[in-house]
Amino acid sequence: MNLSIRGYIKNNFKNADEKEISEAIEASIKSKEEETLPGIGVFFELLWQNSTEEEKAQIVELVQQGLR
Repeated sequence: MNLSIRGYIKNNFKNADEKEISEAIEASIKSKEEETLPGIGVFFELLWQNSTEEEKAQIVELVQQGLR
């Protein structure tokens, strides 16, 4: 079976509005389920790919702060 998590997530949310995406992220974080991490990873990948170099530096800084 060829399962593309990226494709599934992108297809599942392609018509979602900002509220639906925000709620999905919040629900994934609140659930603390390991199974939701790949979906969050796809969202992060999209964020990263669509960010400027300055925005990427800010993202890295925020992640670094969160790890402290």
